[in-house]
Formats: sequence, structure tokens, C-alpha cells
Amino acid sequence: MRRWIRDNAIPRSETPSLICQVLGAALGRPLTLADVGMDRVRPGDLADTPLHAAINQAAALWRGDHKQSEAVEQACLLTGSAVVAPVFAWENPPDDIDVSHRGPLAVGTGDVALVRAARDRYEQMYRRVGGIPVRPRIVAYLNEHVGPLIRGGYDDRVGRELLRATGGLVALAGISAYDADRQALAQRYLLYALRMAKASGHRGFGGYCLALLVNQAVYRGDHRRVLQYAQTALRGAQGYLSPALAVDLHTLQAKAYARLGDTRNSHRHMTQAEGIQVRPENEPPETGYVQPGLLETQHADVLRRLGDLAAAQVYAEESVRTADRTHLRGQAHRLATLAQIQSERRNAEEAAATGQQMLDRTEGMESGRIYDRIAGLSRALGAFRTEDVRDFRERAALQTGGEPVA
Repeated sequence: MRRWIRDNAIPRSETPSLICQVLGAALGRPLTLADVGMDRVRPGDLADTPLHAAINQAAALWRGDHKQSEAVEQACLLTGSAVVAPVFAWENPPDDIDVSHRGPLAVGTGDVALVRAARDRYEQMYRRVGGIPVRPRIVAYLNEHVGPLIRGGYDDRVGRELLRATGGLVALAGISAYDADRQALAQRYLLYALRMAKASGHRGFGGYCLALLVNQAVYRGDHRRVLQYAQTALRGAQGYLSPALAVDLHTLQAKAYARLGDTRNSHRHMTQAEGIQVRPENEPPETGYVQPGLLETQHADVLRRLGDLAAAQVYAEESVRTADRTHLRGQAHRLATLAQIQSERRNAEEAAATGQQMLDRTEGMESGRIYDRIAGLSRALGAFRTEDVRDFRERAALQTGGEPVA
């Protein structure tokens, strides 16, 4: 025990779990491995971790996720310096001078192309069926196919492209974990993706990873973190950030300010976002989620939060008019926003009809965030007793596995 305390060593086998049980019984509450300092996966150390040690940690994370290990299952959300230091390290020197690696498997550009193709394939799958069923597939691919590559042999040029491609897939694992409401796991994946972004030398990709962390912070209601991450991304990737990402980062800041009750700054970031022209043909693959109507959807939510429901509905209706140019998941979010606004304006029949359109598009999806949108609208319409509202709420309960309508 003295060695565990003195050297920060973690005992093997089931000992950490037994320690949690014994200490938890003494304290009268359950403890996790992170509570007793024996969580082997701690991305907060990334600021001081050499690149290939960080890569090994990332591989341990997805290997543990694939095996459903206790350490991964019980991981807690990181806070404080653990979530600030990796972002500071991404923005500031020193950079990784040489990312080459010696290993038994020769890795070339063709291998990198396969990893990129896998990310694109899994992203399309995620958009169709949601993050709950897709994450295990991504993690299995990382474990079985990407793991041997990053342990292989490659020069600096191929290494940077491999880390860029691997980071994209790790980030998608984070998105899927977020969608499955595995927030601590999502956070770790996204922080490792950010570390790979730094090593790859692609500043714009690092901005993308930060935008994903911003989105998670919005969901969690951590508004100060939203502003910190978004401003760091805009500053740290200046000159390399794609227009679509800049739009997303400004709209997310507008949402955060709206939830803080700061109307002036909300409108300021809305205006900045609207002044940016996005050309999809010039965007990297990862920013495909910034599709026509996303800005209007985000602004509708900002205005709804600020209490300007009439203006919010104008934006929401415009987002729905362009919805056929996006994927089903995007269409569902646009319809959910419009229906929410309609319900708050006491237009229950319209809201129920819009909600039915949303359910049409989400049939068969397994997504925590989509379930949230459906359940949120069902609650909002709970005060209305019309037949159309009842039909929507009954169907919503069946689709999400929720409680039947009373």
C-alpha cells in the first residue's frame, strides 16, 4: 500500500475494485476507480505526456471500451485542470517535431486512406441509426484495424496523416458515446482526438475537435466552458479554421450567452455567424454536419431562450424549408426545434403535426439525443388535451420506450 501511495501505482487484477468496495462501505456511499485515484485512463495527463505514450493511452481506452472493462464503465467526467490543460497544450508550443515510429508493420498512405474511408462510412451509419448501435462498431474497428497501424512503422509524413485519420475516427467514437449519453467516455475520446490533432499538425482539425467538446459542454449546461473552448478554437486555429466550423462556434457561443441571459452577446455572435459564407465543396469531411439550415436552427433556439418566440419561429421555419437538403437526423432536429417553439406559442395542433413529421424521420434510430428531443416535446405538450396531441404523445412513448401517455 505504501508503494501505491508513494509512487501513484495502481494494483493489478480486482484489487482496485475491492478497495472501492471497502472504502465505499466505510463512507456509506459507492466509489468509482476515479474517486480513489485508480482510473488508468486519465486524459488530463495529456498536457505532459509524450506523444506515443498518449497514443498508447488512447488505444487502452478503446480496447477497454471494446471489452467493456470496469475502468471504462465507471469513468467519471473530468473537471478543472484535467479539461483545461489538454486544450492549452493543443493551442501552445511545443509542437511535435517528429511523429515517426518504428514497428513491425509497414504503414503507408493506402492504410491511411482505409482509415479515412472507415470514418466516412461510420459517420453515414451514425446519421441513419444513431450513436448507440454505431459506437461498438467504431471501437471494434479501432481495436482490430487501427491499433496495429499506430503501433507500426511509418515516417513523419505518413505518421501525421495517420494521426489525422485516426483522430477523426476517435472523435466519431466520442460523438457516438455522447449520443449514447456516455458523457465521461465521450469526453475522453474527444480529448485524445485533440491530442492527435496537435500531433498531425492540422490546426483546423484541432478546431473541429474543440467544436465537438463545445457541443458537449452546451448539452451539459456548462456555459462558461462553452465560451472558453469556442474562443480557444477560434484563436488557436485562426487562418486554418473552415468557415463551417467558424459558423458553428459562433452559433454555439450565442446559445451559451442566451442561457446566461446575455442578449447583447447572443446577438453579436449570431451576427458574426450570419456574416460567414460557407462553401460545402471547400469543406473537410468532418464539417459535413454544418449543413443548410443548421445556423437557422441554432438561432431559433437562441431566440427561443431569449423569449423572442415570433422571431424564433421565423428562423425555425426557414430551417425546415431547407431540411430536404440534409440527412434524416438533421431534419429531425430542425423539426423538433420548430415544434418546441410552436408548443411554447400555444399552437398545440401545429406542434403535434410537426412532431409527427419528426417521428417519421426518426423511426428506428437509437440515439439518446433524439430521444431527448422527442421526450422534451412530449413534456411540453403535456398541458394540452387534444386528440392530435394525445396521438403524438402515444406514438412518442412507443418510439422511445417511455411511459404511456396518461
